[in-house]
Amino acid sequence: METSPVSANPASPSGLPPASSADARIEEGRAALAAAIERFSSEDGIHATAIDNLRFSRLSAPSAPMGGLQEPALCLIAQGSKRTLLGEEVYHYDASRYLLASVDLPITGQVIQATPEQPYLCFVLKLPPADIAALVTQAEEVSAPLPPPSRGIAVSQCDPELLDAALRLVRLLETPRDIPLLAPLIQREIHYRLLRSEQGGMLRHIGVAESQGHRVARAIGWLRQNFHQPLRIDHIARQVHMSPSALHHHFKAVTAMSPLQYQKQLRLQEARRLLLTEVVDAATAGHRVGYESPSQFSREYSRMFGAPPLRDVERLRTS
Repeated sequence: METSPVSANPASPSGLPPASSADARIEEGRAALAAAIERFSSEDGIHATAIDNLRFSRLSAPSAPMGGLQEPALCLIAQGSKRTLLGEEVYHYDASRYLLASVDLPITGQVIQATPEQPYLCFVLKLPPADIAALVTQAEEVSAPLPPPSRGIAVSQCDPELLDAALRLVRLLETPRDIPLLAPLIQREIHYRLLRSEQGGMLRHIGVAESQGHRVARAIGWLRQNFHQPLRIDHIARQVHMSPSALHHHFKAVTAMSPLQYQKQLRLQEARRLLLTEVVDAATAGHRVGYESPSQFSREYSRMFGAPPLRDVERLRTS
């Protein structure tokens, strides 16, 4: 293949190929989004906004791994990077890749790149399933066959159009009077672009009534509301109109874990929250989330978080 000498390309003094117009638009959009988010999140933490479903996250240093429940949402990092663990699966994303979740998933998140000069800045837009369902009925892809249920979380490359819509949504915060009329339209555009993306099939499952993915989402909802109760797969399967074997198979395809493992994650994360935020001992926290045996609770807690309950909480409070 014929090549040109470096000196023949004055626009690329480093010898690297020139950036495409799409790459340039992405970099410009990312920088603009970071600046806009920083205007509305001057301190570290999670910041609610005047726009329904939109919040920002800011952090000035890398964080310790923290468990939590990832709701259906689009997470666009404008600056920094993060690692999310679902079971044993690891998802890395940064300013070039966004994370998309279609169902509630117990995850562990860790910001891995952030400094006071360049803090981690993230745009988080919740995706109400009802809004996705309303749009699915109008999208042309609705006539195409649904793919089998797949993992309810994924990382994809950013594109200029998605970044542009996110930036326009954030900039509405500068003109509050425009929010009631324009914010729903821009959010709808974002939903549409996600449905047209490579992860569109994953989202369509939560919007198509009685699809296998939609039934798994209903099973997840039941577990969230009743995680402290004994797990009865037959009962949940009847609730969502699936056979026990089909529920187990599709549940694992979407969440990377069995219903029992999912319940255990919910229980232990809630117990950790109780220990951190309320004056309770380990036995009480375990009992409140559904454990009858304090020793079993302590064993499973240590296995998940790497230390017994009280030592883990002390470590978190001092870190």
